[in-house]
Amino acid sequence: MHNPNIHTSIIDLEHAISHTSDDNTITANYIDEEFYFQSNPKPSYLNQLIDTTKKFLSATENENNKKRVVLVTSGGTTVPLENNTVRFIDNFSAGTRGASSAEQFLFQGYRVIFLHREFSLTPFNRFFTHSTETTFLDYFTQGGTSINPQFQKKIIEQKKLYDTYKDNLLMLPFTTVNQYLWSLKALATLLNNKFCLFYLAAAVSDFYVPFNRLPKHKIQSQVENNYNNSLNNNSATNNDGKLILDLDPVPKFLRRLVESWASQAMIVSFKLETDSSILIKKAVQALKKYNHQLVIGNMLQTRNKEVVFVSENSNSNNNDNDINVEWIRINDSNKEVIEALIIPAVIEHHTQWIALQN
Repeated sequence: MHNPNIHTSIIDLEHAISHTSDDNTITANYIDEEFYFQSNPKPSYLNQLIDTTKKFLSATENENNKKRVVLVTSGGTTVPLENNTVRFIDNFSAGTRGASSAEQFLFQGYRVIFLHREFSLTPFNRFFTHSTETTFLDYFTQGGTSINPQFQKKIIEQKKLYDTYKDNLLMLPFTTVNQYLWSLKALATLLNNKFCLFYLAAAVSDFYVPFNRLPKHKIQSQVENNYNNSLNNNSATNNDGKLILDLDPVPKFLRRLVESWASQAMIVSFKLETDSSILIKKAVQALKKYNHQLVIGNMLQTRNKEVVFVSENSNSNNNDNDINVEWIRINDSNKEVIEALIIPAVIEHHTQWIALQN
């Protein structure tokens, strides 16, 4: 049945992206990726994360392992500026898209691994946290003996949903970009089959401080002597109190995820822009550069009302000049969250992907 919220068109790839394939650049990126994991230590809890995930996945081994699993990444990543971290750089994301999408995947029968920023929004809890109007204690009556009638219906509704789906939901937290990347790599090796889907909604930092350049202690607000400055060998506070940072670009791991870590799985990435004139162009560039299956583009200003799907045209007979563009829009009069439209469309792509792998 045709979905009136989805509009499809075909555009010529040559008008959206110039052909600038550079094998030397690709090789350099791979070297950067390998160097990253050699020079930045894995989180202390990584082995526990792997064991927990293996136990969760063991329930999918029935029916010839055809139970579908999605890894949803959600929230922003921090970049510590010190080893004993006092200051850090953060990415804008409350995790709304990821938390809402995880719920919709659960409703559609997927098992969900939710790799999320600690303390960001989570499935079914998202309605009761991060509110500027309501605090936790507001949900209780005076004296705390019962639920405030104003919130009772919503709390009961979400509690029932959580109890129904919690066995199909594994929540794994991260805080820093390093924790996120190590976790993604470890999980990818466990999810490398066609029934697994990667839904990469996390806002990953573009820059970071390499471990060997992290100051051990708190960066001082003023440089009192050369000794203090030498401790902060990645940063310097000048005599005017200005902080100078030296950040490296985070290697683009999407190519490695697609071609090596999870080459048998379907990969969905996101492209957020603030300039509508370049949104589709940038989404096409990402699709072509990393050779994955689907890019979901969205504008910062309208991300809760519309998104655009950019993928290879399944009827193009592998003709690189054709891509498929699908707009998914929610009507202002429709109270449904846009993820309720996005996820069924993603699942349709996943179903087609599985069929093509046979």
